[in-house]
Amino acid sequence: MAQLLCHYTIVFRLCQSRFFLHSLKKSDMMFSMNDLQEKTNAAVLEASKIIIGKEKQIRLILTAIFCGGHVLLDDLPGSGKTTLVKVISRVLGCDFSRVQFTPDLLPSDIVGMNIFDQKTSEFKMMHGPVMTNLFLADEINRAIPRTQSALLEAMEELQVTIDGKTWSLPKPFIVMATQNPVEMESTFHLPAAQMDRFMLRLSLGYPAHDDEIEMLKTVGDDIPFDQLQPIFTAEDISGIGKDIAKVHIDDKVTAYIVSIVEATRNNPLVTLPAGPRGSRALYRAGKAWAAIAGRSYVTPDDIKTLAPHMLPHRIVPSADALRGNKDAIEIITGILSNTDFPAADGALIDAE
Repeated sequence: MAQLLCHYTIVFRLCQSRFFLHSLKKSDMMFSMNDLQEKTNAAVLEASKIIIGKEKQIRLILTAIFCGGHVLLDDLPGSGKTTLVKVISRVLGCDFSRVQFTPDLLPSDIVGMNIFDQKTSEFKMMHGPVMTNLFLADEINRAIPRTQSALLEAMEELQVTIDGKTWSLPKPFIVMATQNPVEMESTFHLPAAQMDRFMLRLSLGYPAHDDEIEMLKTVGDDIPFDQLQPIFTAEDISGIGKDIAKVHIDDKVTAYIVSIVEATRNNPLVTLPAGPRGSRALYRAGKAWAAIAGRSYVTPDDIKTLAPHMLPHRIVPSADALRGNKDAIEIITGILSNTDFPAADGALIDAE
């Protein structure tokens, strides 16, 4: 009981920080927290007209997009990964392009290339499909590593370099990639450097019985993409990112993030731990998750909710972990269970 009361004391103290954002002028923000919450709820509701029963996954994806993060959808065939990305692009009102990754796909097929124009006797720049807001890399693990690496500069620097000239990508620019974890033939495992650049890794899973019945009634004959209404615009998404940066995060919550990530570096079940990019991803996503909930402050529970979707793909389990049938998700779950909440007075509160 004492631990529970102490936990609520922390939350109350963190709630006091809401005056940090409320003291800001509304003219300095594109949306207030309440407005952003309402529009996010509307976007989730609109997307749920086609993607049924996956409201949490949609919210997680919006969280990543609002703070400029990339998303990896790792799931079985036919689970709606590609459909989900198309739906998200329409609801966000963003430009969208899709590339089916195959072993013979070349980097120039993604970023573009200079083409010689015989009429003018000059080279003409032909931009690739990466020049968009929402880029779908379908079955990304089927392309050779050389082609996969073509996305690294785009994902991290928001630019592409072609023949020594650098081109800035449109804002926002988000990569949503899919991969099939079952069929390993003719696939190329994503390197750790590229996995680390995805803010979020999700699995939709199969729908529940009632949800699948509703899905057949709704999209069994056809998928009505044209009937989806855009809730945001590309300009909105860029502005939301600036608003989210103003969400307050207490120093103790920041310390909690670092403690979780540090635990992967001192864990005998982990061969490759999470780096500072993982800490930064949790920090940014925590602000976005709080903002779409209508709050101007981040709580430890926000971080605990996000960590299982943002850290497992950044670590590599050890041989001992694999022999014990422990995957990355189980390792992160265990770390969260054993990492105490930092209290406002510097004390630690048992995570359980």
